Amino acid sequence: MNKTINRYLDAAVLYPELERYAARQAIQSIVDYGCRTACIRPCDIDIAAELCRNTSTDVCVVLSFPHGCGLSRVKTLEAQAYVDEGVDEIDMVVNYSFIRSARWDLVEEDIRAVSDVTRKQSTLLKVILETSELTTEQIKQATECAVAARADYVKTSTGFAGGGATVEAVQAMLEAADGRIEVKASGGIRDFSQARTYIDLGVTRLGVGYPAVAAICTGAPGSERAQGSDY
Repeated sequence: MNKTINRYLDAAVLYPELERYAARQAIQSIVDYGCRTACIRPCDIDIAAELCRNTSTDVCVVLSFPHGCGLSRVKTLEAQAYVDEGVDEIDMVVNYSFIRSARWDLVEEDIRAVSDVTRKQSTLLKVILETSELTTEQIKQATECAVAARADYVKTSTGFAGGGATVEAVQAMLEAADGRIEVKASGGIRDFSQARTYIDLGVTRLGVGYPAVAAICTGAPGSERAQGSDY
């Protein structure tokens, strides 16, 4: 590895039922571990901006999460609102119904609706494909769409659809990416060994639930299982 494990981690605080005080505690723990980003719900941007200010941890917000089936023009408005709030990164869920329908024109349009906003402001954009719902060929073609739409990353999973990252899905994304776009593995990564596996494959970010951060960063063999989500 060419950097410490914590700098790969987009640590997620995304449970919809989480109380504000609990979200604050979770984000603070992410900052304390020096994770790359705190990946948060839109309603917590203010908390994350406060806690991450003047630290090594950036603010990442999810967009059209977790289903991705909103109108593309609404995704544009959503992206602009988050950019205006000063977030550093956006993880959008692409409309994977379009992917399954082989409507590649609509897939690219959906991503570009957000990337046209993020690129103007140098905000990093990751595109969640929800790979557990896709075939290998669909994963590869969706990655091509993300490249064409000038996103910065493709990402495996929301963790809310019953499946997370797999070696096979990540390998398909890396093969299709061919160095033109970065790859993020996300979903079900709960210990150092799992994290190391994906880093060794070539990913440059890992999406992990905040309960797993301590185990991953300390190299413990396992971690607390998050309730309600595989993220």
